[in-house]
Amino acid sequence: MNKDEVETKRDEPKIDKMLQPFYEFVKIESSGGLVLILATIIALIWANSPWGYVYEAFKNIPVTVGVGNFVLSKPSILWINDGLMAVFFFLVGLEIKREVMVGELNSFRQASLPIFAAIGGMVVPALVYALINAGTNSADGWGIPMATDIAFSLGVLSILGDRVPLSLKIFLTAIAIVDDIGAILVIAIFYSSGISLWILGLGMLFFVCMILLNRLGVRHPLPYLFFGFLMWLAFLKSGVHATVAGVLAAMTIPSSTMICCADFLGSMRGHLMEYELGGDKNAITLSNKQMLSALGDMNRDVLMASPPLKRIEHNLHYYVAFGIMPIFALANAGINFSAEGGGVDVFHPVSLGIFFGLIVGKVAGICLASWLAIKSGMAEMPHSLMPGHFLGVSLLAGIGFTMSMFITTLAWDTSSPFIVDAKFSILTASAVAGVLGFLVLRSCPLATDCAK
Repeated sequence: MNKDEVETKRDEPKIDKMLQPFYEFVKIESSGGLVLILATIIALIWANSPWGYVYEAFKNIPVTVGVGNFVLSKPSILWINDGLMAVFFFLVGLEIKREVMVGELNSFRQASLPIFAAIGGMVVPALVYALINAGTNSADGWGIPMATDIAFSLGVLSILGDRVPLSLKIFLTAIAIVDDIGAILVIAIFYSSGISLWILGLGMLFFVCMILLNRLGVRHPLPYLFFGFLMWLAFLKSGVHATVAGVLAAMTIPSSTMICCADFLGSMRGHLMEYELGGDKNAITLSNKQMLSALGDMNRDVLMASPPLKRIEHNLHYYVAFGIMPIFALANAGINFSAEGGGVDVFHPVSLGIFFGLIVGKVAGICLASWLAIKSGMAEMPHSLMPGHFLGVSLLAGIGFTMSMFITTLAWDTSSPFIVDAKFSILTASAVAGVLGFLVLRSCPLATDCAK
């Protein structure tokens, strides 16, 4: 073994430690994708079963929350899409902030390739849909094929295991994050209506209060939760979609530590010594004030060394991946294929626009934008990736499930006949994109990734 190989082996534990948060993120997203698939299958079976009427009743159960004259009453489907999805977008906002500060979007040089790829993967699908639906009353759905579902796409990559380099997973994750930013802007600008400026101004006042909390060094989540809820409520009534409040709230969560690494290590050594001096062989420590004091001090220092953004993101991931997202899929993926349910027209401009937008538009947009960025020198070709990887990942980016379904609920009224065609096309295109992406990446030769 030569000197370079020895150095590489020595650096591997450090690299693995640095990438541990990413490994954990991919693991949760991949597992959540499997739960999403199960929830989607249950929704489809339920909606087309003899108990389909129960499914429709479940979506329209009236839920009322409030006290006295302050009452908010909506069907359960809107509580899910406006309420629970605000929590999902809050998590998306936390991920965006982390990626911009310390992740793949930390510098333009590092982020340039996924940024260009994501922009191409949003613009071209929207153009494909717009061309197919030009001059029709279904043209408002142009934002539907722009999105990428990170849970499903990473779920497919996880099945491939070590056949795909880690850099490809990071590239796809970065694309999906930029994609989410684009989707949030599209929702805020183009899918908000009847805006009340004074109520929106009230919501922004609550946002400013959250910024002040951050500036004042407040790190406990409850004050942020209080003002975040008020901001969500104001946005809900303002006409700007309430999920945008979730993203704005995430931007105010503190992301820095209150103690540096050296001070933390020194302090913890002192607490451990205090704990050791106060201990004995008896396992019962509740009566030992010195040991309890040392434990309390250690807990305080751990909280000071742990950014609230990271703690909240870590804890929230499980609830979103295994709770909120499956509930959203269960409530929105149930399509009644019977004539009584409205049927599905696979040749309708809506169906064709979404299908070809996700399958053809995503591939053309991501591959072309990546090629132009690399050829122009604005981005670098990752040494461990090959052209086949770009084709495969652009196909996986065509899995638009969650965000595409969500934008569908905003593009048209719930009674619109386009809803069924759009959802069917999203499911079909996502399935085709997933299978084709899997086959393309599986056929790629194994690549050595230095980040492994």
